[in-house]
Amino acid sequence: MSSTPTPSRPLSQLETFVIGGIAGCTAVTVSNPAEVAKTRLQLDAELRRGNKVYSGPMDVFYRTWKLEGIRGVQRGLGPAYVYQMLLNGSRLGFYEPLRRGLNKAFGVAPDQVPAGTAVAAGAISGVIGSMLGNPFFLVKARIQAYSPTLPVGHQRFYRSFSDALIQIYRAEGLRGYVRGMDAAMLRTGMGSSVQIPSYNYAKSQFVQYGLMSADSTWTFLASSAVSGACVCLVMQPGDTALTRMYNQPTKLLENGKTVGLLYKNPADCLWKTLKTEGMLGWYKGTLAHFLRIAPHTIVTLTANELILDLYRKIRDPHPISSIS
Repeated sequence: MSSTPTPSRPLSQLETFVIGGIAGCTAVTVSNPAEVAKTRLQLDAELRRGNKVYSGPMDVFYRTWKLEGIRGVQRGLGPAYVYQMLLNGSRLGFYEPLRRGLNKAFGVAPDQVPAGTAVAAGAISGVIGSMLGNPFFLVKARIQAYSPTLPVGHQRFYRSFSDALIQIYRAEGLRGYVRGMDAAMLRTGMGSSVQIPSYNYAKSQFVQYGLMSADSTWTFLASSAVSGACVCLVMQPGDTALTRMYNQPTKLLENGKTVGLLYKNPADCLWKTLKTEGMLGWYKGTLAHFLRIAPHTIVTLTANELILDLYRKIRDPHPISSIS
C-alpha cells in the first residue's frame, strides 16, 4: 500500500494579489520613515544649488523625530498602505501570469525564464500597479513633504488622508488624481523591470552553487537584498522625477485645466534638474532610498514567500491522497 499526495491546486489571481498586497503593507510599516527622509531630501534645494535644509538621511530622521515625533517620521502611512496593496498586489500577483503569457506568445516553454519576458512581465505588472495606486502615492508624497518646522519644496497641509483626497478633488477634479501618472509609470516600470527577475536570478544562483537551500529564509533574505540594490540603482532618477512632479505647485488656467508651474512632464523635470543641479540632482536621497528600498524589498519578498507557504498550509491542511 502506498499513498501519493495530490498536488494542491494553484493559487488564483485574487489570492496572489491579496497576499502580495499584505506583504507590501508589512514592509511599508518598516520602510516608511526612510521614505519620508527620501522625499524630503529629493525636494531639498529643488532647482537650485546649495542652501540645503538637511545634510543627509540621518539628519532628516533625527530632526523629524525631535521636532515632529512619531507622527512626523511615519507621515503618509495610511495612503502608503493602500498604495502597497495595489502596487505589490499587481506586481507580485500579475507577474507570473504575464511572464507565462509572454512566453507562450514567443513560443517559449512556460517553466523557462528568459531575461526578456521576465523583465517585460515585471515592468508591465509594475505599470499596472502604479496606475491603480497613483492617487494614493500622490497623497503620500505630499503628506510626507509637509513639515511645519523645516519645510522643503512646495508645502500643502492636509488634515488627514481623506481630507487630502477631498482637497485634491475640489481643486482639480478627477484629473487631480492622475497628476504625475506618467512619472509614476516611468519610475515603477523601471524598478519593477528588475525587482522580481533579479530576485529570482539571485535565488537560483545561491541554490545552484550550493550556497543556500531553496527553502531557507536566509535565501529569501539574501536574494531580496540583491534585488533591492538593483531596484534602487535603476529606479532613482525616475523616483526623483516622480516626487517633484507630484509635489510641484500648480495653476488653474482659464480653460479649467490645472498645470504644473515647474515641470511639464518627467523628461522636462529630469532635464531641468540636470541643468540646474547636475546629474547628482537625479540622485538626491539615494542613500535614504536604499535605506528604504533594501528593507522594503527584503520584507516584501520574504513575507510574500512566508505568507504564501502559510496560506497553502491553512488552505490545504490535509492533502488528498490516493491509495493503492
